[in-house]
Amino acid sequence: MNNWSLKNLYLGLDDPKFIKDQELLDQSLEMLVKEAKKVAEDSNFSNENVIKNLENSLIFQEEINMLATKLFAFVSLTLAVDSRNMEFNNAMVVLQQKAVKFALPETLFRKYVARIENLENLIKQSELLTEYKFMLNEIKEDSIHLLSEVEEVMAAELNQSGGSLFSKQQNDLTSSVEINFRGEVKNLAQIRNLAYVDDQETRKEAYFAELDAYKKIDKATAFSLNGIKKQVITMANKRKYDSPLDEALRLSRINKDVLDALIQAMKEYLPEFRKYLNRKGELLGHKNGLPFYDLFAPMGSSNKKYSIEEAKEFVLKNFKTFSDDLYGLAKRAFDEDWVDWTPKQGKRGGAFCSRIYPLKESRIMTNYDGSIGDISTVAHELGHAYHNFIVYNERIFNADYPMPIAETASILCETIVKKAVLKESKDKNEILGMIEQELQDSTQVIVDILSRFIFESEVFARTKNEFLNEDTLNQIMIKAQLESYGDGLDKDFLNPGMWINKSHYYSTGRSFYNFPYAFGLLFAKGIYAKYLEIGEDFVEDLRQLLRTTGKASLIDVAKQINIDITDVQFWRSSLEVIKKDIELFLDITK
Repeated sequence: MNNWSLKNLYLGLDDPKFIKDQELLDQSLEMLVKEAKKVAEDSNFSNENVIKNLENSLIFQEEINMLATKLFAFVSLTLAVDSRNMEFNNAMVVLQQKAVKFALPETLFRKYVARIENLENLIKQSELLTEYKFMLNEIKEDSIHLLSEVEEVMAAELNQSGGSLFSKQQNDLTSSVEINFRGEVKNLAQIRNLAYVDDQETRKEAYFAELDAYKKIDKATAFSLNGIKKQVITMANKRKYDSPLDEALRLSRINKDVLDALIQAMKEYLPEFRKYLNRKGELLGHKNGLPFYDLFAPMGSSNKKYSIEEAKEFVLKNFKTFSDDLYGLAKRAFDEDWVDWTPKQGKRGGAFCSRIYPLKESRIMTNYDGSIGDISTVAHELGHAYHNFIVYNERIFNADYPMPIAETASILCETIVKKAVLKESKDKNEILGMIEQELQDSTQVIVDILSRFIFESEVFARTKNEFLNEDTLNQIMIKAQLESYGDGLDKDFLNPGMWINKSHYYSTGRSFYNFPYAFGLLFAKGIYAKYLEIGEDFVEDLRQLLRTTGKASLIDVAKQINIDITDVQFWRSSLEVIKKDIELFLDITK
């Protein structure tokens, strides 16, 4: 089947289990608020009493989060592939209203933890608290960023009519805009998929159709982006963060030293990527760099189309070269219909993997069109599912890992698939196709991600005092692309509307959802190099690393395998791996 199955969650909105769980959530939320207030007002700070309060609160929070996760997963996953389903849209509104009620008890709990002076000593006296040691210490450290109880609840409530609604608007506009293309009505995801076809005229025509489509929705989407960014700036200031970037770094569990080292290395290696882009442009008949419509043009034998069954076989075969449990996880995902494969009207663009902790399962959405790049995307999302599989051995709150490390297992899985195929292939044309696909992906995650980071940085800087209309946003995007891609792209054929279709810009809780991809790619390259060096014995080290990603800073996570992510040299060493691929591409295409 091409569609995922959600039957392990619920059978529909009229499923008695769904109705019962909604009612149970209401009751549990009332109890949660009541118990949180009781704990917050408890003046008995004896060791025994504080431990009891913490344990009871955590157990109750675990139970209610399990319940809420199931409900939200069912509704949000349904909407991801059917954004115009009004019954589920209304159900999401109801759930979001319920979610607001988490704000008060969460704030009260955090403030209670912040008041505990001998927290470290108490943690040692409880098995449960010891498991949540990192989270509890993090709560105490981050207490400076908490607002008052009234303000936290109000912020959550206002987000429903502010940033959350703006985010939904962007999603609805980009998933439902209709594009007439060669006598057929297509959606944006289908048009963007044409960037990967073998025929240059089709790619070029689709590029202009994409730009025309943006003109239909750019004004409304600009309001969405401005509204979200202004809200994020306001809240970051209120929470005493230096900036939205400062908040993003804290949520990512890294610091400015790590980001600076990463960005420095990325900028140093831009000339290498431009060599690749210019050579590809020359091979496709261009003299002034690569036009955006040919950025994803297939080369070599990579224009071959793979059926879904062939894609499954391709992934399973190559995952088997790494470990049995990775292979088994992927096979289970395919056999149990965890994947929603193909584009359709109302389905959002791109791809993602959703963790469903209560089921110990994941769901993967792709817009599969049969290219080798689409197979890489499937492998990428299965990497997320593998990470989830590993952290399911942890308690629910320790299974919540930050964005940068979230991309590590996924990009590692991409690398496994691509490198295994390259190793087996004897055909020069096939090697060219695979190397070019690898460089396409690496260019996106280094060069394009850098352009997105530059774009978002300027948007945040300017929305403090300006309203950025669609024309201004287009200009900022072009400027960012030129700074990142340089002469690698033809300046007459850029894509000023890239800010419209990237959902990562449209979140009040995840600003700068760009550098984590670069972190993940380069961290994964370093891990893969260690795997090649050490062999099968390293797989268990990787499992342990992934398992700790929800309960340690990323600096400490990396130290487990002797990596210093504050050292620019580590990032350079990973970029050297990509440089070798570029050199191979240049050699093959002489």
